[in-house]
Order: sequence, then structure tokens, then C-alpha cells
Amino acid sequence: MKGILGKKLGMTQVFAADGSAVPVTVIEAGPCVVLQKKDQANDGYESIQIGFGDKKEHNANKPELGHAKKASTAPKRYIKEIRGVNVGEYEVGQELKADIFAEGEYVDVTGISKGKGFAGAIKRWGQSRGPITHGSKYHRGVGSMAVIRTGNRVPKGKRMPGHMGSDTITIQKLQVVKVDAERNVILVKGSIPGANNSYVTVKSTVKK
Repeated sequence: MKGILGKKLGMTQVFAADGSAVPVTVIEAGPCVVLQKKDQANDGYESIQIGFGDKKEHNANKPELGHAKKASTAPKRYIKEIRGVNVGEYEVGQELKADIFAEGEYVDVTGISKGKGFAGAIKRWGQSRGPITHGSKYHRGVGSMAVIRTGNRVPKGKRMPGHMGSDTITIQKLQVVKVDAERNVILVKGSIPGANNSYVTVKSTVKK
């Protein structure tokens, strides 16, 4: 397992050797700094903590400043842990760049989806609307919520209107189309969650 943090820059297309157009998402991957190593003896599990995106010191609190100082780096805006790595291969303060991945590899990308505010059941869950004409007076409502035999209550998990989006979503098994180590850019095939300039986590895929 290996991983890196980055920022979604947007989507474009590249052309394969056979001339076909491949839709790709451009990710600014790194440089990231290893802020902390966690092991079985002290923490109960093994992982590395990495940070991406420098933050101005006057915007960071004292714990953040002290934590970054141990790694001889600036405070970071986006910090995540990567589990399942060989901790012995990393050192605190080490810099990770986009070239940890190669063309043809498959990755899982995690991000926060676009927030869409309060949405009704039709937009949020794809439910059907009621009749528009003949005085039905039922158009975009949620319909019946429960039946008497269930205790005359709304069951847990009932699909209803509410906050839509802003969820943590992982898209699995995306192919790395191109890696630009000089610009710290990774191109992955297909789309990934989140708006442009939002932070994402790129890790080796858990699928075979």
C-alpha cells in the first residue's frame, strides 16, 4: 500500500496510441511531507501521517506549529494517515512526490462530493413525481412514510428530503494514465468526487 495527498485541478482528455480520446482527471499530487510515523508498540497500529499544502504560520495554532516543526516543515492544510505501508521505508520529514505511482497502476481516490444543499426526495433519491393534472394535488411530495402494521412510525433509513452532497466518497480502481514528476501531476482515467481545487487522497487500489 502507498498513497499521496493532492488537489483536484479539473478534467481534460488525452489521446491513446490508437487515437482514441481518454477522459482524465488532473490531480496535483504532492509534494507531501511525512509528519509522523505510528507503530504497533506505541499506537496499536502502523501508519504514516502525511501533509499537503503549506499554511501560513499566523493561521496555524501552537500544536500545529509544534507538530510541523518536528518534521522541519511548514504547517499543512490537508493531513491524512496512510495505513498498510511499510513504516520502515519512511522517515519523518521525508518528501513524497507524484512519481511514487507509475503509468498503468490502479488507484483509489477519496474526496468530498459537491454540496447541493437541501434537496427533495425526487432530486436526492430519484423518486417519481405524482400526476400533474386532474386535481391530484400531489406532485413532488415524499408520499406515504409508514404503514400501520409497522407500528405507525417512520422506519429507520427511510429516503426523505434532506442535505444532499458533501459526503466522503471513494472511487475505486482508476487507472493512472500519465505521471508528470516535474509538475507533480497525476492523470487518472475517469472522474473523481469533489469540486475543482478540492483536496483528495490517492492510494493503491484495494481491488485486485
